[in-house]
This record gives sequence, C-alpha cells and structure tokens, in this order.
Amino acid sequence: MSVTIHQVAAEAGVSPSTVSNVLNGRSDRMLPQTRERVEDAIARLGYRPNGPARQLRTGRSQVLGLVVPSVANPFWGTFARHLEAAALQAGYRVLLCNSERDPARERDYLEELWADGIRGVVLCSSLPSLEHVLPLVERGLTLVAFDRTAQAGDPPSLVNISVDNAVGAELATRHVLQLGHRRLAFVTGSLRSVNRRARYRGFEAALEEYGLGADDAIVWSGGTPDHYGDRFGDLDFPELGRAAARDLLADDRPPTAIVAINDMCALGITAGARDAGVQVGTDLSVVGFDDIVLADLATPPLTTIRQPLPAMADAAFAHLRVGVEQGGGSPNGGSLLLRPELVVRGSTGPVRRP
Repeated sequence: MSVTIHQVAAEAGVSPSTVSNVLNGRSDRMLPQTRERVEDAIARLGYRPNGPARQLRTGRSQVLGLVVPSVANPFWGTFARHLEAAALQAGYRVLLCNSERDPARERDYLEELWADGIRGVVLCSSLPSLEHVLPLVERGLTLVAFDRTAQAGDPPSLVNISVDNAVGAELATRHVLQLGHRRLAFVTGSLRSVNRRARYRGFEAALEEYGLGADDAIVWSGGTPDHYGDRFGDLDFPELGRAAARDLLADDRPPTAIVAINDMCALGITAGARDAGVQVGTDLSVVGFDDIVLADLATPPLTTIRQPLPAMADAAFAHLRVGVEQGGGSPNGGSLLLRPELVVRGSTGPVRRP
C-alpha cells in the first residue's frame, strides 16, 4: 500500500500540515531541524505525493511546462536543468517540449499542457508575436517568455526574462575590434526571433562605435539574399557555421574575425576553418554566444558571451509559481533584463598584419 502523508507525519513526530508545508516549499514556516526530520521520514518511508489528489484538492497541478526550440543545442538542456532544480526544491516538476520555433506546434503543446491541468509554462522561442498562445493566457495560463524582451501586443500579465542580447553582441564585437580586427563577419540563421535581432543590433552598434560601415562587415545568414532566410533551423547551427566558414574564407577579402549568433554556430565555424587550413585564434578570431558546456572543451577553447542561467532560471520559476498559486497570470507583468559577461579564451587573438 502507498504511504500517506499522515504516516510521514507520525514518523517525523509532526502534524500533517507541517509535512504539507515541506512538500509545497513552505519550509520558512518551521525550524531547520523540523524540516530535516520530515525530509528524513519521507526518504525512509519512500513517500511520493499523489499528484491527481493534490490537483483535486488545490485546483492546480504541481507540474510546469517548458517549451524550448530544441535540446539539440546544449544551451537549452542546461537551462532546463537549472529550471528543474528550482522547481523540484519547491515540490514542482517540469515537463519538457521541443517546438523548433514553430508557432503551430507551440500552440498544440500549450493546449495539451492546459488540458492536463498545467497552469504555468516557460516559452523559449523568442518569437516577436505571441498571438498563437494568447487565448490560453486569457483563460488563465501563467506564461513566462524566456530570452525575449517585451513586444507590442504582449498581454499585460506576461513576464519576459532575458539577458541583454544587444549588449552581449556589443561586448563580443568590441572585443575583436580592440584586438585590431577591422574586417568582420556576423554569422546567423533567420533573424525572425527577438533575441537574434537584438544580437545583430549589438553587432551594428559596435561597428558604428569604431567608425566602420557596411563595407567593413559581412552578414551571412544562410546564403539567402536577405537577413530572414530559414534555410537553417536550431538543429542545424553546426552545419550553418561550417557552411559560413567555407563561403566567407573563400571570399577575395575574407574576414579576420567572425561573431557567431551562438556557440553551436561558432563551433561549426571553427570546424569549417580547420577544413580550409585556417588556424582559429591566430589566422581567424571567432566569438560565440551562450557559453555552453562545450565552449571550454573546444580546440581552441571558445571566446563567448556567458548568460547567467542559474539566476534566469530561478527568476522564471519564481514568476511561474506566483502566477500559478494565485490562480493565473502574473499581477506584475514586464521584463527582467540581466547583463551578460564576456569570457575570453583561445579562439580570439590580435589581428595578424601582412
């Protein structure tokens, strides 16, 4: 037979309400030693909360949704781990979905999550419009948009949490400019997402700061004639980077430094440079964005922009929890913008003069 909350309370020598407080993350209402007794009793008895029963009692699920573009990019796996850690500590669990930034797939996922009683979701596609999910927000879904700043048409209850992508790209671009590079490239896929557009603006701002114009930089966006091509999706960033390196290094005036839209793209660029016999860090400088776990393991280690993921995940969960436990939405929508950090490693170096 399954263990009940009353058996846990008897084992720990506390009331059932004290056990409930521990399970729901309200440990500030008791002494640390009391919480430890309850946690020890839970472990000894192998107690597992009855999810459906709790949902019937409280009117809400203890499960949250997380919709990311694709965990093929380790950045999203790392964010999911940090969000899950924050949720588990408070008695919540996280259900992960991959959307490929497809609005129809995102809408379908959110509809299914809502039907299963899930009332809080972190959405990470960074699309400019959330019109495809607004009906769910209007029905009471608490939505946190991650890696996205506030946009026209956002619902008042929406909370946006993001690193300052424009500042991050400025830091990356300014770094190679300070190393003497004046022939730069910016490599990206589609610029239809809010975060990528901000990074491109940061690249342009740094060039302008140094008095450089369009003739001094190349924007490579998947081989399309404009900046909004969709030839490469989130799954394809290494291939995108490799293809970009092949094209750019074959140019009559190849760049001496490349700023990549993210680390997976940057790692593809370093592979493409090796294919062409170009040494990254000496012949060519490459900067990424995100500081994924692979960045420090690359050869050479990748210079990149670090996002404060633990703090961002904690903030996302805190806003979700408030909205869910208050019965839908957030009383104070808006944007939380955190500052990124430049991490200098071996993939960048001074420009080589003829």
